[in-house]
Amino acid sequence: MPRILGLDRSSLQEIFEWAYHAAMNNADMNSPTPARGPHGALGGAVSEAMRADMAADRALLLDQQLCFALYSSSLLLTKLYKPHLDRLGLTYPQYLVMLVLWEHDDQVVHEVGDRLGLDSGTLTPLLKRMEAHGLIQRQRDVDDERRVRVRLTEQGRQLKAEARAVPQAMRCVIGGGDDEFAALRASMQLLRQRLGDASDPA
Repeated sequence: MPRILGLDRSSLQEIFEWAYHAAMNNADMNSPTPARGPHGALGGAVSEAMRADMAADRALLLDQQLCFALYSSSLLLTKLYKPHLDRLGLTYPQYLVMLVLWEHDDQVVHEVGDRLGLDSGTLTPLLKRMEAHGLIQRQRDVDDERRVRVRLTEQGRQLKAEARAVPQAMRCVIGGGDDEFAALRASMQLLRQRLGDASDPA
């Protein structure tokens, strides 16, 4: 047998055998049914196990995690809000409280917490700082002293006019058309509802 590419017969045979087995293994990996032959059933089972392991490994990739997409997006969004809120003298959590009170003033503390998903241990220190800055007032409910009501001060109400520019500024940062923006918000609201249902099963 003549030499091909400077290789003798033995070397060529090794290459052909390697190529044959590689092709058969690739066929096993892509075949929907177990391979046939002397070791067909075992080979098929191994291929299925390998595919299952590969799928499980892919599921552990960071960029495959919905939680990380939400977490990293939230960090970036809060960072982009900061210069706008700094001009108002607000932190992002304080801004959310103000949004709730601008929408409906004079609420019980737990009502504000329910809207924001915050417990009293987190919300109470936040409200105390806002009260110290003159944005809100906290008072005992005249009908039930166990409840504390929160209402805006005149300073807090006036701040609303300055805050009107914030949503549009952030809307420009996020980009996309109106339909895309509405669909994204609706998807996030649906996800929030599902997560809430899962964390508080009936």
